[in-house]
Amino acid sequence: MKITVSRNGPYIVTGKVPLIVSEICDDEEGYCRDWLEVKRYPLKERYALCRCGHSKNKPFCDGTHTKIHFDGTETGDYKPYTEGVNIISGPVLTLTDNKHLCVHAEFCLRAGGIWKLVRQSDDPEARNTAIEEARNCPSGRLVILDNATEKAIEPELEKSIVVVEYPPRDEHGPLWVRGGIPIESADGKKYEIRNRVTLCRCGKSKNKPFCDGSHIER
Repeated sequence: MKITVSRNGPYIVTGKVPLIVSEICDDEEGYCRDWLEVKRYPLKERYALCRCGHSKNKPFCDGTHTKIHFDGTETGDYKPYTEGVNIISGPVLTLTDNKHLCVHAEFCLRAGGIWKLVRQSDDPEARNTAIEEARNCPSGRLVILDNATEKAIEPELEKSIVVVEYPPRDEHGPLWVRGGIPIESADGKKYEIRNRVTLCRCGKSKNKPFCDGSHIER
């Protein structure tokens, strides 16, 4: 399985990578709480996903990038996740937070926010909620570590690409790459392989090929 970023064009996906549409679901208070899978596309050996945001056949590419002269220059860096992280230490959990990767999915805001919950992680409810919030973060900005084992508490994710939708706010989010699928730049360089990565599909990100939350109109 592999994702290749084509120069000023789509993402070329090879190796029968499952393609799924999932929606972000709110709780009764309006906070992002969970994911709901709503569609699976037929499995294909190879397909191309829109990167410019203007395809009439989303999430697939229809060649519109050539007509609009899409500038897909990759400005994302190749630094490992651990460079530039903020570390928040709690009694039971530690949170590593790389703000550079944020896509504003907002799973981290419930129950006072993950930063507060980590500091209160000797309370079982706070601990469990913090872990849940971090595991739902699609970009992998937030990673929780167990202080006792010093190991990350990562979700076991199917190797797949998820088209993220958020109906309550009519937001069309990034492509959520799950399970450590390799991503290669148009120049042939390999980005760091991570369990959770989000790729831009609106064409507006200033951190291409990665999402920076620019799809959200604020």
